[in-house]
Amino acid sequence: MDLVLVTGNVVSTVKDAGLTGFKLLLCRPAGADGKPTGDELVCVDAVGAGRGELCFIARGSSARQTEPTRNRPVDAVVCGIVDSIERDGRVVFRKHGKPDGVK
Repeated sequence: MDLVLVTGNVVSTVKDAGLTGFKLLLCRPAGADGKPTGDELVCVDAVGAGRGELCFIARGSSARQTEPTRNRPVDAVVCGIVDSIERDGRVVFRKHGKPDGVK
């Protein structure tokens, strides 16, 4: 799984029938601190994520293993929203509030 920052939505009125009803999110790979690190990609949303949230995704064949995306034409799926990340006993990301040591 990889961390991503949701940066927006993708609207597609013409798409494969297997994608009907799914929200598509524009996401950027991110570090554990929540800061973007790479190029954007489109992910299917399986958990109700929104813009500005740090999430984790599954890619490739693993993206087709979540309940909603099983046997669908999906290569990347948001399968969780991050509340906090702890590294070496210190919180480096917190969804609500500041990480340890940040004023």
